[in-house]
Amino acid sequence: MLVVLLAIGVVTAAPLPPLKSVTPPGVRIGVAVNQAQSDGRDQAALAIVTAQFNSISPENLLKWEVVHPEPDRYDFGPADRYVEFGRQAGMFVVGHVLLWHEQTPPWVFAGKAGGRVDRDTLLPRLREHILTVIGRYRGRIGGWDVVNEALDEDGSLRKTPWLEAVGEDYLVKAFEFAREADPGAELYYNDYNLWKPAKRAGAIRIVNELRARGLRVDGIGEQAHWGIADPPIAEVDTAIGELSAGTGVKVMLTELDIDVLPRDPDMWGADLSKKAKIRAATNIYPNGLPDDQQRRLARRYADIFGLVVKHRDKVRRVTFWGVTDAQSWLHDFPIPGRVNYPLLWDHQGRPKPALGAVVEALRGTR
Repeated sequence: MLVVLLAIGVVTAAPLPPLKSVTPPGVRIGVAVNQAQSDGRDQAALAIVTAQFNSISPENLLKWEVVHPEPDRYDFGPADRYVEFGRQAGMFVVGHVLLWHEQTPPWVFAGKAGGRVDRDTLLPRLREHILTVIGRYRGRIGGWDVVNEALDEDGSLRKTPWLEAVGEDYLVKAFEFAREADPGAELYYNDYNLWKPAKRAGAIRIVNELRARGLRVDGIGEQAHWGIADPPIAEVDTAIGELSAGTGVKVMLTELDIDVLPRDPDMWGADLSKKAKIRAATNIYPNGLPDDQQRRLARRYADIFGLVVKHRDKVRRVTFWGVTDAQSWLHDFPIPGRVNYPLLWDHQGRPKPALGAVVEALRGTR
């Protein structure tokens, strides 16, 4: 593969080794795949996945609403194909996610006669779900995001139906059930904005409380849905160090992509007329990412992977959230119609300068 390296202002053509061949030993390099890819329909993306990565995560296939949409019905077909693809390709297969307050069907939180669900009803549902899902893939899925996004920004527990119905020990129960289902699988806590001190302190508290109860926690994931300038790289550096030192477990960047578009604080919850104005103001690269922004994106990725090299004794896995720009969720979040360019391969599946920057950072030759 040849790519033009613009990351550091030098234009040159050079062959690039696969990412998995230059990632430090002990660090997995992964990517999230969608159903078209794990079903084998998107062969162009699959060629990138198998050539470049040694770990995969599912975008949606193992979320509760997809795999367990009704009380007495599981739909394992797509997830089976995902797991088998990863195993055939010799990859470390991740399961995402067992407990989350989003993308969970309403029946899970439904109580008797239309009332609110209580602890004695919800906990058996959770246990049955975890034992069934993990049990099906015992020994084949190597690691599970057990709990996702349990924290508010101040580090306190988010007020979710899980917390309201079960109480603060719902996290304990989730990790207990996961360990019961597959004692050999790695178990993770996953959240976002852990680069912020208050929320990071909450995550450290959660992991330490779980481990104090004798439960396994093998990793803590920071969903690295970051911007072109935020968070500051120094804050990410501090976060990796403190998460590792504060918990004694490995750190993972679990959903890495870089939003190159400006964000308006009113994007979330805006009415239709306001959304149209915000889209017009923020959809600034509808016809492609300019060269100067390609270089900026490449530098951002180089800085991030420079930290991966620096903290290679602390970082267990880095997972990109998507293969190419064409499939990124950022196109329509939170306002449809914005064209984004967050990944290492462009809309046509061609390598971007950012790919070369990541390879050079991993080689330690920046």
